[in-house]
Amino acid sequence: MLVSVVIPTYNRARFLREALASVLAQTYRPLEIIVVDDGSTDETPRLITAYPVIYHRKARGGPASARNRGILLSRGELVAFLDSDDLWLPEKVSRQVEFFRRHPEAVAVQPEEVWIKGGRRIRPQRKHRKPDGYFFHRAVKLCVVSPSGVMLRRRVFDEIGLFDEEFPVCEDYELWLRLAARYPVHLLPEPLVIKRGGHPGQLSATPGLDFWRLKALVKILRDPVLTPTMRLMVMAEARRKAEIFLRGALKHENLRGAFEARKLLAQLHLPALEK
Repeated sequence: MLVSVVIPTYNRARFLREALASVLAQTYRPLEIIVVDDGSTDETPRLITAYPVIYHRKARGGPASARNRGILLSRGELVAFLDSDDLWLPEKVSRQVEFFRRHPEAVAVQPEEVWIKGGRRIRPQRKHRKPDGYFFHRAVKLCVVSPSGVMLRRRVFDEIGLFDEEFPVCEDYELWLRLAARYPVHLLPEPLVIKRGGHPGQLSATPGLDFWRLKALVKILRDPVLTPTMRLMVMAEARRKAEIFLRGALKHENLRGAFEARKLLAQLHLPALEK
């Protein structure tokens, strides 16, 4: 089975070398490696000429746009993503392909991860431990699917759609809600991805992420596959995230953000929160 590896990147040449090396070191073949350059202004275009990849350069549009372009360019039956600051261990792809061969009904599988922050290994909090199977109840609370870890059958995108390009951040959280509402995401217990954090420019450090998570929850409520119980989960979590965001918005006098969050709450038919 051909595996398409989609690597979105933006001004990360210093990390991209290592990310590509980790893909080229995979024990599995055939691989199709697609690097989508989201408008880098560093040495990425020159660097990439040394690697056997499909290179696509586009205007700056954000991670959702870059991943979508990679999906549309890909030809593999299986699609995997790798953030350009993360790394794969050599058996990562082969373990996932083996899982799909043994479980033809599965559409998504991810491995455990090793977390590195500021050059030091850290132990994830209990809430960040990856679940196995159906876990919509956890997917509403936080992003428990790793873009750098998950592998998907490409046909699943025909059903759930691509990343929502209106989301400048939390685009993965929004997509995984749609996925988890329909399918189990299986877990390989061995750590096969090295997730690196603690460096400048990471979108996960962007302020106000809970606004976009709230927006994703409002959107998923329109999905017809949600059961009444799932809808209650979404509404409860939306209220919680709105409280967190509004406290921060009012503290920092982000009145526009507070106004937009209240508008989202109104779509849920929940009472507006007090100041």
